[in-house]
This record gives sequence, structure tokens and C-alpha cells, in this order.
Amino acid sequence: MQRIEDRVIDEQLKSELSRQGIFATSLQELYNWGRRSSLWPLNFGLACCAIEMIATTMARYDLARFGAEVFRPSPRQADLMIVAGTVTKKMAPQVVRLYNQMPEPKYVISMGACAISGGPFKQGYNVLKGIDRYIPVDIYIPGCPPRPEALIDAFLALQKKIDAQHLTGAARPRHLNADQPSEFVVPQFGKHDLEPPKNSELWKAPLVQITTGETTGAAMPGGQP
Repeated sequence: MQRIEDRVIDEQLKSELSRQGIFATSLQELYNWGRRSSLWPLNFGLACCAIEMIATTMARYDLARFGAEVFRPSPRQADLMIVAGTVTKKMAPQVVRLYNQMPEPKYVISMGACAISGGPFKQGYNVLKGIDRYIPVDIYIPGCPPRPEALIDAFLALQKKIDAQHLTGAARPRHLNADQPSEFVVPQFGKHDLEPPKNSELWKAPLVQITTGETTGAAMPGGQP
């Protein structure tokens, strides 16, 4: 038996019907089209990346072309969080709290090196080494700061990701899975650091392969062993 998510309308048939004035689509395509074409970002910024984000909405780049011109002042009215700038440990609880207040489905773009990994301030005691330690991130934008073109590219990548999502089955997105959480732990200020320092269910430390430093016997430049 064919699964619902595998039923795709033949493109040639759709083209022929459109010439006759009949437009055919599926509920999944219509649902994804509506979500990807009306992304409403949350109106806040953290550091210099926010200047690039603001520039993206101006006339030269015109983010409104992609249906994302409505920056909302309230998390209750937004479905996209752009973490634009350095996330200090003082600000991290507020960012997570804003994310928790956003309705599903919701998405996160981590904009710039600081939001991804701490950037040039990574060794500072007061900077969070990546917002993905507490909330799930859909798109990462490298750079310090990334230009408006990079943010537009991230929007297009997010739209493609939404278009490919299924309404049913094991590949359905997190917001359609009742077993997946919609809210995440808000860190509190501890004696020496945020408590907890990370969301253990969401963020796992990358595996690093440590070598012993022993030589393999390969010849060095100049013929020395």
C-alpha cells in the first residue's frame, strides 16, 4: 500500500491541467507553501549581526520579496527566530524564554560566528559558545558578520527545508511529532556558570580524535627520517 507522503502528483499532468485552467496540488504542498511563504521573524537583535539583518529588509535587498517582511515585536506572533549576534550568558535565558513563547511551527537561524560558536569571544567567560546548546537550530550562517546576501541565502535554504517536509510518517518535522518537546529548559544563573550549562538532550559534545603524537617513520623534507 502506498504511503500518503509518497503520493506525488505527476508534473506533466499538472502542467496539462494548468493549461486548461485547472490547478491541482496536494494538501502537503499547500500546507508547506503557506508556511514557507509567510515566515514572520521575531524583531530583536543582539550585536553587530543585527545591523546586517536590518539592512536585509531595506530597499536594496528587499527581504519582502520572500514573504518575510513582517518582523513581529512579540514572540506570540512570530515563527522564525534570527539569533543575530553574540549571545552572552546574561542574555541566553532571555533568548530561550522568547523561543519557548513562540508558537509552533517555529524555526531558528543562527546568524554569524558568535551565535554559532562564540566567535572571537569564545574564550571569554561571559559568552555562550553557541545558541544550539539550548535551542534547536535549523540554519547556520557563518561569517563575522555575514552580509545581507548570506541571510537571504539562509531564508531560501529554510524555505527549501520546509518544502521538503512531510505531514505524516517518520520523516515528519518536530512540531508534528507529539513526542518531541516544544519548549526547552531556561538556564538559570549559577554560582560560576549557567545551570544547566547545556541542554543534554539537545546538544552533544563533538567527538575529537586525539593522537598520541608518535612518529610514523615517514621521511621529513630534506631526507631526514
